[in-house]
Amino acid sequence: MSAPALHLSGVVLPEGEHRDLWVRDGRFTAEPVPGAETVARGGWLLPGLVDAHCHVGIGPGGVPVEGLEALRDQALTERAAGVLALRDCGSPVDTRALDGEPDLPTIVRAGRHVARTRRYLPGLAVEVEPDGLVEAVRAQARRGDGWVKLVGDWIDRSVGDLAPEFPDDVLDAAIAAAHEEGARVTAHTFGTDALPGLVRAGIDCVEHGTGLTEELIGEMAARGTAVVPTLVNVENFPGFAASGEARFPNYASTMRRLYAQSGAVVRAAYEAGVPVFAGTDAGGGIAHGRIADEVRALCEAGLPAEAAVAAASWSARAWLGLPVIEEGAPADVVVYDADPRTDLDTLTRPVLTVLRGRVV
Repeated sequence: MSAPALHLSGVVLPEGEHRDLWVRDGRFTAEPVPGAETVARGGWLLPGLVDAHCHVGIGPGGVPVEGLEALRDQALTERAAGVLALRDCGSPVDTRALDGEPDLPTIVRAGRHVARTRRYLPGLAVEVEPDGLVEAVRAQARRGDGWVKLVGDWIDRSVGDLAPEFPDDVLDAAIAAAHEEGARVTAHTFGTDALPGLVRAGIDCVEHGTGLTEELIGEMAARGTAVVPTLVNVENFPGFAASGEARFPNYASTMRRLYAQSGAVVRAAYEAGVPVFAGTDAGGGIAHGRIADEVRALCEAGLPAEAAVAAASWSARAWLGLPVIEEGAPADVVVYDADPRTDLDTLTRPVLTVLRGRVV
C-alpha cells in the first residue's frame, strides 16, 4: 500500500527558511500535491534524528536480546525520541529481520564487535588473536552495512589497566582489508595507548575517544577521522572505577582521569575541526531513546547548540550517506513546536514524526 499524500509547512532546518513541503509516494517534493492531508503547520521541521552509536540486540547487563519483539521495542523506543536512523555499532544478534518493517528506523550495521580473546564483554564479540584479525574483519565487513567495529582497548588483567588489544602492524592490515571490502572502520577506545596505531592505520572513526591527546586530535582533523564521544555513557566512568578499584587500582585511576577530561577532549576535537557526531551507546548499560541527553551533553562540553543538533541530525545523516529534507528524498522528518537550535529541551518533545512518508 502506498504512503498517503501529506503536506507540511514550517521552518525547514538546517536552512532556517519557512517552506511548504509535500510528500508523495513516501518522498519529499516541493510541488503541491492535490488532496494532500496537512499534518503540520507552523513548527520546525528537522531531518530525522540519528543515534550514531547504539546497539539493537544488547539488553541490560550486556546480555544478547532474544526475540523479534524485544528488538522491535528497542527500535521503537528510539523512534519515539525522534531517531529515524541508527548506526548499530556492534551487535551479537542478526537484526536484519527488522529491515522489512516500514515503521522502524533505518539501521546501519557494523556486524559484530571484533575483539581480542577474553578481552571484552563475554558473548558479544567475535574474539580472535592477532593472526585472525584480518579474516575476521573481512567477514564482518561483509556482514554489516558498510562499517566494521573493532575493540581497540580494554582492561588487560596482566597490567591492571587499559591496554591496546592488537599490534599496530596487524591494525594496518585489518583496516586496509576493511577498506578493500568497501567498509569503514570504527573502534571502541577509552584510553590513549591504542589510539596512535588506529589513527595512523587510517581508521575512519573513534568511539568514546576519552584518551585523545592534542597531537592525535590534530592528526584526526587532518585525516577527517570522526569521533562519537557517547558522553551519556562516559558518565558511568566513576562507577566503572569504583567497581574495579579493589582489584585494579591503576585502572580505577585511569577511568577517573579520563572522566575528568572528557568534556575538554570533545571541545578540543570540535574546535580543531574533527567531525563530532552524537551517539548514546544505548544497549547494555544505557537505555534507548536518550539522544536528546547526548545532544545536551555535547553542548555542555563546548559545542555550539546548533552544532550539537547537527551532530544528531543533518550532519550525521550526511556522514552516513542518508539524505535530509530535499527533493525526492524519503520523507523522514520530526516536527517540533520550537526551534531546537535555541532550546535543546525541545528535542524531548517531538510534536509529529514522519517516517518514510507515514505519520508514526
